[in-house]
Amino acid sequence: MTFFFETYGCQMNTAESAAMELAARERGWEKAESAPADLVLLNSCSVRETAETRFRGRLAHYQALKKKGRPFTLVAAGCAASRLGKKLKEEFPALDYVMGASARSLFPLILEAVERGRPLEPGEETPAWCFAPSHFEEGAFRSFIPITHGCDNFCSYCVVPYARGREVCRSPAAILAELRLLAEKGVREITLLGQNVNSYQHEGDTASPGVLDFPGLLTLIAREIRGTSIRWVRFLSANPKDLSPRTIEVLAENPCFCRHIHLPAQHGSNRILGAMNRRYTRESYLALVRDLRRALPGLSLSTDIMVGFPGETGEDMEDLLSLMEEVRFHYAYMYHYNPREGTAAWGFPGRVPEKVKRRRLSQVIALQKQHTLQLLQDRVGARETVLIEGISRKNADELVARTEKDEMAVFPGAREAIGSFTEVTFISLRGNTFRAERA
Repeated sequence: MTFFFETYGCQMNTAESAAMELAARERGWEKAESAPADLVLLNSCSVRETAETRFRGRLAHYQALKKKGRPFTLVAAGCAASRLGKKLKEEFPALDYVMGASARSLFPLILEAVERGRPLEPGEETPAWCFAPSHFEEGAFRSFIPITHGCDNFCSYCVVPYARGREVCRSPAAILAELRLLAEKGVREITLLGQNVNSYQHEGDTASPGVLDFPGLLTLIAREIRGTSIRWVRFLSANPKDLSPRTIEVLAENPCFCRHIHLPAQHGSNRILGAMNRRYTRESYLALVRDLRRALPGLSLSTDIMVGFPGETGEDMEDLLSLMEEVRFHYAYMYHYNPREGTAAWGFPGRVPEKVKRRRLSQVIALQKQHTLQLLQDRVGARETVLIEGISRKNADELVARTEKDEMAVFPGAREAIGSFTEVTFISLRGNTFRAERA
């Protein structure tokens, strides 16, 4: 039996696809290089309307293939599947199963149903959320480890709490067990995942009796990986309101934590941040940035920025641009507000015209490009440790590598070095990528 996945959206979806792939392989299934296979699964994103539109387009493609007589099982999974539910089956009758983001435990039952050649009985569809024991992709030297699922923040623009449900935290014993497995596989870098990763809190566990919070978990992880193949640890995504002084102390005390943090600001206006229900202010965000940079010299920061939120004025935009000037992010994910039905902001008055949103987004992009260029130019001549990720797409004789600050570099080298660490010196800049030489 063969399977084929298409995965869209965030790193959490990537990790969950890896876990489902592992479950399929353990049953003797093989991964197909292209569709259709015996089972085709689309792991969807619902954060923006464009993501759902693309997902629907792919479902229409596979539905057309099935109508032409190609027999395969078609599964819709992930956040869009959660949000749209039965509507998807009505829109795409060729869909065999709709498996929401909190119904991953249904997947082994679907595999079994395909194997036996008959669909699941109605009573068998009893999904309940649980973390997979492993999210390792065979042969990978980097791996994701989900530590939370869902979100309790209810930012007014965001569908995640509705698509993934309320926050659930994984047990520290399970996290450490997966770490040990990854170390045995020779993994070099891990990324802890959660919709609000630093709100992690778990009570009662063999690995840590009592209540364990995020800095406590980081301390356990730093201790567990000491002396193993795992050298670097990252985490995504951190909500500024939950990044505590103790977390900063733990990061500073343990060099295994990469000197790069993705810290979504979303906006620079207190009025807009309040309307977004972000629960921090411009002033507290800037104070947090100062604390981080004081404790972690050389830290690079990236962020998310949204323009065009309902009610946003020119003055609000000035607040956003001035926050960007003060922080100077290495890079940013920038987008304009996209109304999502079911969220609180869906009914907010004062929607900003599309033309204005696009103009404001262009301003933000232009400023961020300027900051990125200046920050990278200042790094030419620096010497850094990098993790070699692969072969350059532009030159088969060059390797592509990443620093702990999340900077990219290319330099001459052979394929055999992929997955290893080395020292390089940045000699020039091409776009946002350094040209380097081994130190």
